[in-house]
Amino acid sequence: MSEVASRRTTSISVAQDNVSAEATLAGERRSLAKRLLAPTQLLLVFIVAFPLCMQIYISMTWWTPLDGEPWYRAYRSWVWFLNYIDLFRDEALWAAVWRTVLFVLISVPLEFFLGLIFATIFYEGVAGRPFFYSILLMPMMIVPAVAGYIFFLMFQQTGPVNAAISIVYSGALDWNWLNDVNRAFIAIIVADVWQWTPLMFLILYAGLMSVPDDQMRAATILGANWWDRFRRIALPRIKAVIVIAIGLRVIEAFKIFDPIFIMTSGGPGVATESLSLYLYKRTFQDLEWSYVAAIGITVLIVLSLITGIIIAKTTAKPQAATAEPVEQGRAV
Repeated sequence: MSEVASRRTTSISVAQDNVSAEATLAGERRSLAKRLLAPTQLLLVFIVAFPLCMQIYISMTWWTPLDGEPWYRAYRSWVWFLNYIDLFRDEALWAAVWRTVLFVLISVPLEFFLGLIFATIFYEGVAGRPFFYSILLMPMMIVPAVAGYIFFLMFQQTGPVNAAISIVYSGALDWNWLNDVNRAFIAIIVADVWQWTPLMFLILYAGLMSVPDDQMRAATILGANWWDRFRRIALPRIKAVIVIAIGLRVIEAFKIFDPIFIMTSGGPGVATESLSLYLYKRTFQDLEWSYVAAIGITVLIVLSLITGIIIAKTTAKPQAATAEPVEQGRAV
């Protein structure tokens, strides 16, 4: 009996030693991983945290490069939250914000519906799909500044847009698109929709491709038409994808700069001046860096809240029933 007990004690001791060795090895691996990640984390902190803290610091002052002092001595003109109070009374700022919001409210829905139409057509099947797929995605690959210059040439008085419209209407058309308040805004919207509808199409098409084929085939056998299959099966399953697509485009469209800067420079007057262009002018023309820093922090907070809402909606637990059942017994 003593020999059996001795063997059991030895086995337990060996097992404990193995567990201790594994724990030690796991601890060493974690320590090595932390040491390897430390340089990257420090670099990330320097790239992200330092500029953010610097911007918050400057936004609390009235420092400009014209003061003749470095930015770290901006505390000598400390004004606390005066810049944040001033931005709520800046009529030019809120006019630029309103124009940007109006641009987003028009361009993003157009991009969404056009992207959804193209995605649905490709999902149902179209001849020569690889060729048309590459053609449709091409505008998204162009640099925004280049796209802006393309449409700047197209909307000239002697450009192809007026020439194309002249074919429909009798007589030569010489509209000066970019010098008219309403037409310049339309031209910028057309340029943005042309370039970023492919992104909407790409995201929505990927979402539609994730819809189970067996459910679509079963609905077809049960007599459901195309609209019923799309509305009751496909659309409910891509709601999260739709939220992500619209959220991404709202955030990006809110920051539009290149096409407006190239096509109109915010003109005529300030009729097409977006928030980004307004900040650019206040930064590099008026050199009001501290005030622009306050506006930038405010915009960052607002966009972060929008992003948080989008993430909350997309990560929410799905309901028990994802899609509505397709009515049965319909005649084929």
